[in-house]
Amino acid sequence: MTVTSAALLLFLVMDPLGNIAVFLAALKNVHPSRQNRVVIRELLIALGVLVVFLFSGKYILQLLRISEPALGISGGVILLLIALRMIFPSPVKSLKEEVDSEPFIVPLAIPYVAGPSTLAAELLLMSREPQRWPEWLLALLLAWVVNSVILYFASGFRKYLGEKGLIALERLMGMILVTVAVQMLVTGIEQALAR
Repeated sequence: MTVTSAALLLFLVMDPLGNIAVFLAALKNVHPSRQNRVVIRELLIALGVLVVFLFSGKYILQLLRISEPALGISGGVILLLIALRMIFPSPVKSLKEEVDSEPFIVPLAIPYVAGPSTLAAELLLMSREPQRWPEWLLALLLAWVVNSVILYFASGFRKYLGEKGLIALERLMGMILVTVAVQMLVTGIEQALAR
């Protein structure tokens, strides 16, 4: 996997276009003058969490005795569930979380940006080829920067695309994520059967 393909994978899993609506909903009770500062703070916290997991993930896997195939299968299942909820949203179990005050860490940083699927994807990258950590870090930074630009200008994207445009993009991202999730599952199953 190249840096570009790894960055694209992480970008798709972060799903910034699908997160525009949930980001804006979580910020509705924050004073407009503070919203940009809150978004920047949450994005930096998410980056910190992602970088920590990138480098400590293999030790967590070793401590919990989780194999790479198990990680691939579980990451694929989690991603598939999230992708299916993006394609077929349920009003009963929406991806949006109710936030009554200024959000701090939850839900903007975790799980909207540094979600379980993103953490699983970067753990997979590091567990397969840990010696390429500078490339994986670069891929993570590239994906995070693009994600951050989109989420920072979320209100502008919503005005430009409209609600229907955002819904269409979220469905499209969901369909792409389904294929990524299935590939993660297939790879994990192949690795498990090869043992």
